Amino acid sequence: MVDNLLPLRVDDLVVSRRGKRLLGPVSHTFAPQGLTLVIGPNGAGKTTFLKALHGIERISGGTLTWNTPPEDARQRQSYVFQSPTMLRRSVRDNLAYPLWVAGVDKALIRTRCDRWGARINLSDAMDRPAPLLSGGERQKLAIARALISDPDVLFLDEPCANLDGQATADIERMLTETQATGTRVIMTSHNLGQIRRLATDFLFVLSGHIHEVGPAAQLHTPATPELAAFLQGDLL
Repeated sequence: MVDNLLPLRVDDLVVSRRGKRLLGPVSHTFAPQGLTLVIGPNGAGKTTFLKALHGIERISGGTLTWNTPPEDARQRQSYVFQSPTMLRRSVRDNLAYPLWVAGVDKALIRTRCDRWGARINLSDAMDRPAPLLSGGERQKLAIARALISDPDVLFLDEPCANLDGQATADIERMLTETQATGTRVIMTSHNLGQIRRLATDFLFVLSGHIHEVGPAAQLHTPATPELAAFLQGDLL
């Protein structure tokens, strides 16, 4: 399934806003499998890059080429924001929403919602208003809502920012399982421990450009002094 959508080829991508260049030009090819961490300091352009890949950031130049027509590609990917918005409805209704939009059968919707509610330990909260959940619960719900329609690619922007250790561990487990079942994961993170625990490969973004790329093992022996400094916690 993923092989039909990926690889994703990025060629000379540029994002500018009000005459200021925020990103690019950047070029990269995302392989069909893996969990890619887009890393770098604040303001480097990571979120802009992620949004551009998903198609919710207007690009000023360059191209994004999926291995399938653009409309098909849009239908087969999901995005989770750093601070996701909860519908003012129950946990169940939040989970069900993408399936309602897709016209999925009601019985199948209920089955999938029950399964995902159990997976994120919210089976006893399915009828609770989603906005009243804790921060960690809301984030897990947002990820489950993004995954319930079985996307080929999942984009996440800092999914564990400001969460406690237990919520972070739960989300990391979800992402590891998701990647293992074939969904391509591309996400941003500032958490150096998380980067080392999750990544199969990485892109180090600095000043709007891809400064270094490589497999996760390369994080132990960075090729550039800038990445070495970032991994040591230095300010860039």
